[in-house]
Amino acid sequence: MNAEIKVLAMTAASIGFFHTLFGPDHYVPFIVMAKTRRWSYLKTILVTVLCGIGHVGSSVVLGLLGVALGIAVEKLEIFESIRGDWAAWALIAFGLAYFIYGIRQAIINQPHAHNHFHSDGHPHDHEHNHHGEHAHLHDLKGIAHPVTWSLFVIFVFGPCEPLIPILMYPAAKHSLLGMAAVTIVFSLFTVGTMLSIVLMGTFGVKLLSFKRIEKFSHAIAGFTIFLCGCAIKFLGL
Repeated sequence: MNAEIKVLAMTAASIGFFHTLFGPDHYVPFIVMAKTRRWSYLKTILVTVLCGIGHVGSSVVLGLLGVALGIAVEKLEIFESIRGDWAAWALIAFGLAYFIYGIRQAIINQPHAHNHFHSDGHPHDHEHNHHGEHAHLHDLKGIAHPVTWSLFVIFVFGPCEPLIPILMYPAAKHSLLGMAAVTIVFSLFTVGTMLSIVLMGTFGVKLLSFKRIEKFSHAIAGFTIFLCGCAIKFLGL
């Protein structure tokens, strides 16, 4: 590995780390979904890694096609920018839809009274709600769920903006092997940083108690993702 590729590899590592760290869309959706939908740590890891691979992989494929077909990097940057807009709007739409779903769940799970008689004939009434009683077990098992695949599609649309112009094209000028090495380093640091932040955030959030607002957990998660999408679209985070 020549000096230029080594420099690009180190650049790839730092860009992969900071690009992920300063992009809340890379980890906030997984943290709030893991809390709200009661994902196990294993499922959280699987969903995060799957979406991370889709996120990086789509840009890698596009970069490889660009190098192979000799497409000007400026044209790919334009397309990546368009993909970024699509992903931001998709995240906004997903968050808004999930917020509406959460409001509906909160209304459905309003406390209500039940009246019944004990064996001695005395009447008894009590209030309760069905929050958590009707949780779908398939939410807690595997990753084949609409929420998971919605996130995956959003992350496939989401581009890794620095990868192609700053790393892949310059590395390809030296060798395809060098380009592969730089791409792998960037991918590992991006997905690894995503996973590290998600696991730390998930662990921290699970320590907190939200009993008083538990019925609004889905709505809060949806609104958080909605704000995350807005931050990406309108603030350029």
